[in-house]
Amino acid sequence: METVEKMQKINPLYLLLNIFGPFVVMVLAVVLGVMLPEQVGLILSILGFGLAVAWWGFLGRKFYDKTKGRTLAGLEETGFVPNHTFNADGCTVVVDLVHAQVALLFRWNPTKAYVRPASALSNVCVDDGRGGAGFLEGSSRVSFLFTVDGMKIRVNTFTSNKRWRMDSDYILTGISKADLMAETLVTAGAQAAK
Repeated sequence: METVEKMQKINPLYLLLNIFGPFVVMVLAVVLGVMLPEQVGLILSILGFGLAVAWWGFLGRKFYDKTKGRTLAGLEETGFVPNHTFNADGCTVVVDLVHAQVALLFRWNPTKAYVRPASALSNVCVDDGRGGAGFLEGSSRVSFLFTVDGMKIRVNTFTSNKRWRMDSDYILTGISKADLMAETLVTAGAQAAK
């Protein structure tokens, strides 16, 4: 019997490097800047600080996107056919309807794609985030959810820092995307069961 690798949403080393790597570079640049002659030290300190800010601002995201692209390309080389791909902030879900499989790639573990048979997914549903009553009824998050390997996965199709009315285009678009992905996952699961 083949053992299935346990899913890991967070790779601790990758997370720590993203958080503290730029900070360490900045501190080293400042320390070297103090030890070196004034002009060279000042330039080195500014470069170290600039690199850290750039990493936290956009270079980390670019690195994630490149790593995710390489991981997904490697997935295709194994014969996985990506019929539907949904990219969210925390998770990328790729559905292969040909082989009835689902691949998951997590934001803080982009070097590993976890492939599971679609029949292993359970409790597939849409959460429109509806809350409040009367004219205060609305939502700030729409997502689709499922359980795989005993782990509950929530993939956001719309998030906001404010509450939107349920008839808002943002909410309706998020619900439409979530419905489509939930339906695709259920279809893939039905094909796997055949």
